[in-house]
This record gives sequence, C-alpha cells and structure tokens, in this order.
Amino acid sequence: MRRLLLATAVSFGLISSAHAVEGMWQPAQLPGIAATLQQHGLKLDPKTLADLTAYPLGAIVSLGGCTASFVSPAGLIVSNHHCVYGALQLNSTPENNLIEKGFLARTQGEELSAGPSSRVFVTEEIRDVTPAITAKLGASMDGAARHKAIEQAIKAEVKACESDGYRCDVYTFHGGYSYQLIKQLEIKDVRLVYAPPESIGKFGGDVDNWMWPRHTGDFGYLRAYVSKDGKSAAYAKDNVPYQPRHVLKVNAKGVEAGDYVMVTGYPGRTNRYRLADEVRSAIDYTYPTQIGVYQDTLDIINTAGKADPKVAVKYASMVAGLNNYLKNFGGQLEGLRRADAVAVKRTQEAELEAWLQKQGGAQNAALAADIGKLRTAIAAERADRERDLALGLVNRAALFSTGVRLVHLAKERPKADLDRDAGYQQRDWVRIEGGLKQLDRRFDPGVDQQFMVYGLTRYVKLPAAQRLPALDAWLDGASTPAQLKTKVAALYAGSQLDRQDDRLKWFAADSKAIDASSDSMLELARAVQPELKRIADAEDARAGDMSKLRPRYMQAMIAWKQSQGLPVYPDANSSLRVTFGNVQGVAPRDGVSYAPFTTVAGIVEKDTGVEPFNAPKAEIAAIKAKAFDGFASPKLGTLPVDFLADLDITGGNSGSPALDAHGQLVGLAFDGNWESVSGDWLFNPQLNRSIQVDVRYMLWVMHHLDHADNLLREMGVGLR
Repeated sequence: MRRLLLATAVSFGLISSAHAVEGMWQPAQLPGIAATLQQHGLKLDPKTLADLTAYPLGAIVSLGGCTASFVSPAGLIVSNHHCVYGALQLNSTPENNLIEKGFLARTQGEELSAGPSSRVFVTEEIRDVTPAITAKLGASMDGAARHKAIEQAIKAEVKACESDGYRCDVYTFHGGYSYQLIKQLEIKDVRLVYAPPESIGKFGGDVDNWMWPRHTGDFGYLRAYVSKDGKSAAYAKDNVPYQPRHVLKVNAKGVEAGDYVMVTGYPGRTNRYRLADEVRSAIDYTYPTQIGVYQDTLDIINTAGKADPKVAVKYASMVAGLNNYLKNFGGQLEGLRRADAVAVKRTQEAELEAWLQKQGGAQNAALAADIGKLRTAIAAERADRERDLALGLVNRAALFSTGVRLVHLAKERPKADLDRDAGYQQRDWVRIEGGLKQLDRRFDPGVDQQFMVYGLTRYVKLPAAQRLPALDAWLDGASTPAQLKTKVAALYAGSQLDRQDDRLKWFAADSKAIDASSDSMLELARAVQPELKRIADAEDARAGDMSKLRPRYMQAMIAWKQSQGLPVYPDANSSLRVTFGNVQGVAPRDGVSYAPFTTVAGIVEKDTGVEPFNAPKAEIAAIKAKAFDGFASPKLGTLPVDFLADLDITGGNSGSPALDAHGQLVGLAFDGNWESVSGDWLFNPQLNRSIQVDVRYMLWVMHHLDHADNLLREMGVGLR
C-alpha cells in the first residue's frame, strides 16, 4: 500500500462537524478524520480510502480534464456525457451526427477511437518529494534562478519515476509549501462505447446549466485498451481491453434523502487561499473581460456554423466549453459580490496578521513581512495582463499556435532532455503529434482567421512598450479590422500548415530545415518566437518569486487555521481527492426550498419539443406510461433523474463517481447549483451543493430507451 505523506505542518487531526462537508481531501488525510466520516454515515474502513490500490479508489481514473471510473473487468469506463463529448464530435459529420443521435457499440468491434490525444490515467502512487524539490533553493536566489532550480529538480524526479507506459508529474500543494510526485499508468488507446442522444445527455442545455432543478442524463461510456501483453500502446486494431485491478460495484437501488454519499475524482482548480487583492482583480477584471471575450468567440463560431454545418460540428466541443465557462463566470461574479468576498478576505487577512503579531517572535514577524511582499508581487503581475490576454487570443488561432509550437520544438530537440523547456521534453512529443493529427477535425480556416484577427485587434491597442517588435514588423502598420483581415488572409494563403502531412513533416524537422522554410506561418512563428521566449522567461522569474512568497503565506495560514480547529486541505490542483457529505436539498433564498431529487415528471413538464428541451418522444411516452422497469425509487414513488448533496466539488470533478456508504456507484457528479459556483473562492456549507445524475435514471435510459443491455450485463446489473 502506497500512501501520500503531507508536510508535517498539515494536520491530520479531527475536524468539527460544522465544517465536515467542506474540503477536497487527499486520500492520505482520510484516516485522520475517520470519526467525522463515520458520523456522516461511511460504512467502509476509512483506512481503505487512503489506499490508492484498494477498492474503491483503485477504480477511479482521470481523463485529463474529467474524472471517470472502471465499471467492468473489461476496461469499461463511465463518465459524463459532456466528458465523452469530444469523442462524439471527433467521430461526427453533418450526415452522421453522433452528438445529436447518440451512439451505442453493441460489440467491442463497433467501438470508435476517441482520438490520438485521448488518455486514461490510473493513479498508482503518490509520495511527498518536497525535500528533493527544495534542496537546492537558497535564500539569496532571484526569481529566475529559483524557478529554474525547482523546474530542474521536478524534471529529475519525473525522469527517475517514469518508465514505459507510465507518466509521472510533480504537483504543487499550498502554493509550493509541499510537492508530491504522482505516478499514473497512461492508457493511450481509448474508445467510444456509448452515449445517449444529446436530447438526454444535454437536456436543458445551457439554459439549465449550473441550475436546480435539473433533469439531465449526463453520462456516457468509454473503454480502455492496451496491447496484447498488457502494456500501454497507441490505438491498434489488435489491442485488447485493459483489465483494471478494481471495478466499481453498481448499486441499482441508489440513495435516498439523508444517505451518506462521497465523490472521488480529480478537481481542477480552486482559490480558497487567495488574497483579497486577487479576489478584487477577478471581480473587476478577469471575469468581466473573459465573459466579453468568450461571447465574442461564440459569435464568430455560431455565425460561421449557421452558414456551414461542417463548422458547427468541428467546433461543437469548443462551443460547449465556452458556454459552460460563460455561465460559470457570470455565477462567479454574482456569488463573489453577494458574499462580499473581498471584505471577507480582507478581514481574514487582518485576523491572520493580528494572530501572527500576538504570537510574537522574529519568525512570525518575518512571515508577516513576506505576506506584504506577496501583495506587492501580486500587484506587479497585473501590469502585463492586457498584453498576455491579447497574445493569448492571437494564439487561439490554431495555425499560428501550431507554427509557434513547431518552431519551439525544433529548437528544443537538440538539447539534453532535462534541459528542454517544460512541455517540449520527449515525454510530450506524442501529445504534440496527436494534436497535429486531429487538428483537421476541429479546425476551419475561415474561423481560424477570424480568431487571429480578433486577437490582433486587441493587440494593436496595446501601448508600444508592451508590443512585440517582430509582430509589429509583420503587421507593417496594419491596425484597422479591414487591414488586419487582409494581412491575416495573406498569411494563411502562404501557409500549408492546414495540411496534416505538412504539419507532421515539420514536426519531424530540425531547426535548420524550419529556418529555411518559406511557409508564411513558420516565417512569422520564427520571427516572434524569441520575443515570446523573453516573455515566458519573465513569467518564470515572477513564478520563482511567488514560489518563495506563497508558501510563506500558506505556512502562516495553516498554523492559524489549526489553532482554531478549522479544516486544512490543499486547494484543488487536478490531483486525486475525496469529498463527502449527505444527500440533501437546499434553501438558497428566503421562502425558496428545493428538494434533493428531481424526477422524470420534470422532464415532461419542461419538454417543449424544441432544443434544448426536446426529450425523445419514446422517453415521454415511457414516462407517461410509468414504464420504469423496476428502477423507480420506492420512497419517491417514481424514477429519480438527478440529486443534490452537500459535496465540495469543482471543474475536473465532472464524471466523478458518487459512491454510497459502502463505496458502490450511485451516480455521477456533473455540476453544481448556481449558488455554489463562487465556492471555488469561498465555500458556504449552507448553499454549496453538487448535482449528480442518479444511477437509476442512467440504468433505465440504457435499458428501456437505448437497449444497451450488453453493457448492463457487462457491469453486472441484473435486468428486471
């Protein structure tokens, strides 16, 4: 059994029940809060939840942005519909749109490749490597030297860990107070098995997104494949299904109100320990700006998609993601303002500094001084945010970003692997190549040009000191939308990077060959790459400064929280976590109270026959006939669809299995209520709720509507 040991300053002690539902806990922390877990209803031994190779954590996997879990000995994986959306899009055409109509492989031979970049990551080991990462850090180091020392130490740890079929990464906890090495089996052959039609998997669409009550059947299935000798291998027809160590058991009876439930998964990012100045920046700049940018981007895609159905299919996955973030950011703004989050954070910081002063001593005084330096560093970061946004938008153009990536890769190849820039080491080449191969399915030249013009329109408004001389030289005075459009059109006309063969040719080329190329996109990429490198180096230096100051803040925060008996868990960082609580409703406003379950009656009530409330006619008929095939809840007297629980989740938890007190599958987390969106910054146990699709609805849709009985039998679900 391999376990993660946090830095000794992080408490594994009991937490009060008042804070029990808050926290995205690392598995190794769970034995330390065993009494609280059992108080909420856990029947498993909490120690088993700390064992990554035992049941149930041994069945939980990452998809590199979503969570999933094994549900059969033949590598069958269940996740959210929106997590398999990319695989549906990749295999769709206007004539055969799998997003709209759904997909079911009745045999393994009918399963479709999810694409060369699709991955399944099985976590096998997590261990603390903080001493190895920080061993060569000196107090006199400047930011650049500090960043380089940390990066080199991380690369060395990763290289020592990785072997054929395994990917290792060092994750940063508490802003650099702790570092852990995570070793994962990387499965490279992933195939699409089943997804209900969009009218079920995305019922309610963006109208219902982040809202309750919800009636969405957000689930789908993939399968992991390996070579015949059981090793990780790229897609090949003769590969065989992966045989996982553990498979989640399905509890077809589900859960009821008040029952214990937990979610295990890979939450992406939270900001619970950010300073007030950072919250203010998010409210005043980041979220409002991104909302405008995302809406403009959607307008570009949607206009082009209406004129050409092929464009709509190619950008379907991007559109879904943008719409999700657009609504999320609106919720973040509303929630942070409603909670007066800046004032809350300022009060918290004042109390922290008062506590440090009360403790006395030179060490605590130094901590307080470093918190002041952190505020200064945060303010300095804001100076270049408009430049960084503009260049990021230019880089959204797929052909430009491809050119820059190819030029950068060619410069890194001759170096020793440990000296290559992060993201361009040999371990990264297969991912880069996979992206080059599947670009055609997610790229339209006309839309791509509009992306670049949009970014340049913002770029030309920057002050001269923030602009790139090489990019200005290429623009040659072009500044109006019409001039930029002409300039970009000529750029694309002179490039052949829109051809897969050319992209792969330059992927394998050395820097000398790329330097001699007359491809217009490569020429521009060559010109700007040194200046982009200069910007990246400056960002690295700032990150190095932060790697010294942020841990000092967290050192003080952890000690202060422990003195109050408050929970100490790291912000989410895409590593494996467990959150727990109970099935329960929510009362978000005065006079408003929501039940913990929605039922199929709500589907009939919402159905209009028009997207996104266009439930299949067969489903409406079955609901009206009460043909629930034994999957209905006896307590509810009908078939549940989704349920609420007071679980602490965020993006990345999508697809995470919801497990009952015995660790059995009872649903899939896929969203949160509107009031929980700002929980990434401030958690409110009275309002924060996660939304799960109920396993009983999943099984009913599979059996009664889509006749996916082959998969039900494979999962060991008895048909009624």
